[in-house]
Amino acid sequence: MSDLGAGFGYLIKGQRWAFGHGRWFGFGLLPGLITLVVYAGALVGLGYGADDFVAWSTPFADDWSSPWSGLLRNTLVVLVFVLGLFLAVITFTAVTLLVGQPFYESLSEEVDRSEGGEVPESDLPLWQELWISARDSVRILVRVALYGVLLFALGFVPVLGQTVVPALGFCVSGYFLAEELTAVALQRRGLVLKDRLVLLRGRRMMVLGFGVPLALSFLVPFVAVFLMPGAVAGATLLVRDLTAAPVPAPEPYTLNKG
Repeated sequence: MSDLGAGFGYLIKGQRWAFGHGRWFGFGLLPGLITLVVYAGALVGLGYGADDFVAWSTPFADDWSSPWSGLLRNTLVVLVFVLGLFLAVITFTAVTLLVGQPFYESLSEEVDRSEGGEVPESDLPLWQELWISARDSVRILVRVALYGVLLFALGFVPVLGQTVVPALGFCVSGYFLAEELTAVALQRRGLVLKDRLVLLRGRRMMVLGFGVPLALSFLVPFVAVFLMPGAVAGATLLVRDLTAAPVPAPEPYTLNKG
C-alpha cells in the first residue's frame, strides 16, 4: 500500500512542478490541445454511430421479441462506447506524446535539471526518436487492445461485468498510461521497451498508484490536456526513483581482535 501512495504522490508532485513553472506548463499544453480536438470529433462520431453499428452487427436479433432485442442492443451500444472511451484514454497519451515528442522531452529534461544530478540527453536525431516512439506505442496499443477485447467479452458476465471488469479496465488503462508517460524519461536513459516493462513490473503498485488516478481524471473532458504537462513531469520524477542506484548495505561490524 505504501507504493500506491508513493505513486500517487509523484502524480501530485508533477502537477505542482508544472504549475510552478508557468512557461513550461504552457509549452506542454500545445500537443494536448491539438490531439483533444481530433479525439473529441472521433468520440462524437462514435456516439452518433454506435446504434447503427450495433444494429448492423446483430441481424440475428431483428426477429427477437420485445424487450430482449432492445435490451441486447442497448447493452452493446453502452459496451461499444465504453470500449471506445477505454481505447481513447490509452491512445490519447500515445498520440499526444508522439505529436509533442520535442516538447515533452525538453520538459522532462528540465525536470531532471531542476532536481539536480545527471540530466540524460538523447543523442538520436528527431526522426529516429519519433520512429522509436511510434513503434513502441503501437506495441503497447496492441497489448492494450488484447486486454480490451478480453474485458469487453467479460463485460457480458452478470454482476462481474458490471463491477470487477470496469475496475480491471481502469487498472489496465492506468498501468499502460504510466508506461507511455515514463517512456519519455526512460528513452533518454537508453532503456528499450522490453527493459522499461521489466522495470515497471518490479514496482507495479507504485506504477498503478501513479497511473490509475490519472486514467480516471482523463475521463473528464479537457482535464487530460491540462494535466499532461504535470503528468510528464511526475513521470520523470517517478523514473528518477525507479532508476536510482540502490544504496549499498553497510558492511557488518566486526571487532578487531588483533
